[in-house]
Amino acid sequence: SYLQNMPVLSEEQKEDFTCFENLMTKEFIGQQLILIIGCMDTTEEGGRKHLLVTLQKILILPATSTALVSLLAERLLSIIKDDDRRIQIIAEIISEVREPIVTVDQPVEAAEIRKRELKLAEIKVKLFEAREALEECITLQDFNKASILKEKITELEHNKNDLIKAAEQPEIKEMRVEKNDPETLLKCLMMCHELLKIMSLSKGIDPTIKEIIESLILPGVTNVHPAVRNMAVLCLGCCALQNKEFARQQLALLLQVLQIDNIKVKLSALKAIFDQLMLFGIEPFKARRGSDSQSEDAQIRTENCEEESETKEEEEETATVHSLLQLLSGFLDSEFSELRTEAAEGIAKLMFSGRLISAKLLSRLVLLWYNPVTEEDTRLRHCLGVFFPLFAYANRSNQECFEEAYLPTLQTLLNAPATSPLAEIDVSNVSELLVDLTRPSGMKPQSKKSQDYQDLTVHDSLAMKICNEILMDPAAPDVRIYAKALNALELSSSSTENLLVLLNEILEKVKDKLCQRAIEKLKMNLTKGPGVCKDRSERTEETGFSERTQETDVTLSENAIQNEGENNTDAFHTPVNEFKSKATAKSKSTRTKAGKGPGKAAAEVRYVSRRKTGTTAKCSSE
Repeated sequence: SYLQNMPVLSEEQKEDFTCFENLMTKEFIGQQLILIIGCMDTTEEGGRKHLLVTLQKILILPATSTALVSLLAERLLSIIKDDDRRIQIIAEIISEVREPIVTVDQPVEAAEIRKRELKLAEIKVKLFEAREALEECITLQDFNKASILKEKITELEHNKNDLIKAAEQPEIKEMRVEKNDPETLLKCLMMCHELLKIMSLSKGIDPTIKEIIESLILPGVTNVHPAVRNMAVLCLGCCALQNKEFARQQLALLLQVLQIDNIKVKLSALKAIFDQLMLFGIEPFKARRGSDSQSEDAQIRTENCEEESETKEEEEETATVHSLLQLLSGFLDSEFSELRTEAAEGIAKLMFSGRLISAKLLSRLVLLWYNPVTEEDTRLRHCLGVFFPLFAYANRSNQECFEEAYLPTLQTLLNAPATSPLAEIDVSNVSELLVDLTRPSGMKPQSKKSQDYQDLTVHDSLAMKICNEILMDPAAPDVRIYAKALNALELSSSSTENLLVLLNEILEKVKDKLCQRAIEKLKMNLTKGPGVCKDRSERTEETGFSERTQETDVTLSENAIQNEGENNTDAFHTPVNEFKSKATAKSKSTRTKAGKGPGKAAAEVRYVSRRKTGTTAKCSSE
């Protein structure tokens, strides 16, 4: 009864702080009461039915606040286990809330009024005649007939009074009236959202849900009220997860919302798009040509024409994917921290789950992690700090992605203008980060046993690239950073011969003394034999990897790289548990590294406050 008697404030009362505070207090108490419902025993049939009826009645009441609708719908749906029944009940409640039965005054038609007037006049005439006849009977002392006439007069008087009352009272009619006010639409969308969240992803879009989409959700996306638009976008995103084809059809609408709406609605649309990409991948969203026209044209094409057409279609698909990723990655440079964080998390999820591999985007994530502009974005820093080592050490192809991102990342920093926040970043520290993340010793044991763990390691390939970069401009000031990175690499014996040739060439061309000493040191280590590199690799694994895994256990949070799709949750937690088990098995490292930046080594998995914030800079050259 407490929830059923919630007050409804008028516009004047809403401006009164005391009334508003009282309402908020009652809403809070109501929320706690709803939460207590979860502790009730609903196994008994009678009690469960009574509870369901009560919850439905409260949801239908016009006085029920929007602050209580989500909790009430959640409790209601948790009691019902069948998806079909859930859909039916929520659809019925939405219908009652959206189109309640109301009584309205039915205007009387002119013909009906004329008919009543004629009937009333007829009764009056009969009444007049009966009274005259009664007087004659009394005069003639015909009392039997007078008694009959008196009864007739009484009946006519009643009929006359009934007609007069009917004319005075308006005709009342019950009918359903559709309500389109923001509060009603918001309530309906909230209930729909709770239903879509709890539904199984294998359920699909049945006719009832399709009707709700067409009559409630799609019109809600274009509603003028921001809260209604936001909830409609959330519902649309959930519906898209139920059907791949529907998701492909509605992607354009979500992308449009992503570009023109306010920040809260943009955030919901961005989450919805990343959820769809996580569940279905990028393939369903590629541009497709009509299958009918393709089959007809195929009969008259030559082989060369077919190949040319296929190439053109592939180019169109690639362009579509590129445009989509370019739009999503553009939010990494957003002035709003919420959009930056959501975009970074979404891209990290796609890369971690194997839906997306891009060295360019990985480079942008690294630059975003170091960017002073994101210093206050704790969630962003934490998410990327956990993502980098988990992604890098999962398999060799991921480390190759970091290897590919190494030179573009450093070149972006080295070429950054003095006014850019990127100019404040310690390039040497970024180099250490990427070198550490590509260490063969950091790979998971199962990855080392696979075909990915080959004789020629990622560091061997990276060493070749760094040497060639030094030789391109031996007099550049950044050769010291590259020389330092070369000495930090774990090199195998397979690359020694080719690497020594490049090192000798570097010694001939580079004039910087510090760089020469670093190259000579590396050359000396390589000429000692393969045992030296192997010992150094094992020693690094005992120290550096231990340091990385010790930090991972401390910094993981529920906000970091969590999967919003139900069927992908375990994939994000397994690597974390493996890192924790490794961390307890290894001793704490005593190795120290110089330099500034978030994490002294790449995989220490922590964010460190370091510089003053500034304006956002473009993290990669398009």
